[in-house]
Amino acid sequence: MSPELEMVLRLLLAVAMGGLIGLERQHAKKPAGLRTHVLVCIGAALFTIASIYGFGEGSDPARVAAGVVAGIGFLGAGTIIRTPEGILVGLTTASSIWAVAAIGLVAGAGLYILTPVATLLMLIVLRLPKWIGGE
Repeated sequence: MSPELEMVLRLLLAVAMGGLIGLERQHAKKPAGLRTHVLVCIGAALFTIASIYGFGEGSDPARVAAGVVAGIGFLGAGTIIRTPEGILVGLTTASSIWAVAAIGLVAGAGLYILTPVATLLMLIVLRLPKWIGGE
């Protein structure tokens, strides 16, 4: 398989997995839904792919991954709000944005089994409180 086709497959995997998480968030009527999660996931995957293939032999892909992790924190922080009653809302949405960036990093790195497994586990966690009567 050509390297460019491999890169495209990694991006498509990121779109699919980010889309599944985004659909769940949109179905739950959360402020960050399908488009946000897909864009975060594909962006993280694209940064990862660029760091692996785009900067030559002497580059360090871990630096880009660290930058994605730090940068995504700012996006997630924007979803957290304290209500007038002093209650924090948006923590799960912020966490889902952070975790979907990790899924994008994994997809971009070409970890084809870990990516859907992590997505499935994330979906289970996001739905679990509803199954047991919580959140």
